Amino acid sequence: MEDLKKTREVLNDLIKINNDRIEGYKKAVNELPDGNADLKVLFTGFIEQSEALKNELQRQPGIWDHEVAEETTAAGKIYRTWMGVKQAFATDDRKAVLESCEYGEDAAQKAYKDAQMEADIAQAARALINQQKNELLAAHDKVKHLRDQQ
Repeated sequence: MEDLKKTREVLNDLIKINNDRIEGYKKAVNELPDGNADLKVLFTGFIEQSEALKNELQRQPGIWDHEVAEETTAAGKIYRTWMGVKQAFATDDRKAVLESCEYGEDAAQKAYKDAQMEADIAQAARALINQQKNELLAAHDKVKHLRDQQ
């Protein structure tokens, strides 16, 4: 049986994770040294991706009867630390930046995997979660590929 309250909680958590991801990549774009235009473009695309994912989560029919989360998660403060490592940006070490980003993408994958494991959430929400996890996995794999090339 679908539990709308549980579905709301799960979707709200994923909205917060996307908020975390947006904040992390904004920090990366602002702090990357010159000469990393390709990463700035990539990270800006990831910001736009998370904005779109968040909007999809917020449009789930029959789920929202109150305000959705605009804040980040408490765990998100930890999640964003992957972008808070100043040494990665200060040293112009692309590999260190990409390793930090991969760590953040791993955290997003874990959050989506945990959401997939939840019982009793609405089927439409479950399908959306599965689709978004796959989209984020492509971003993760792109970051990992770039890191491995360094």
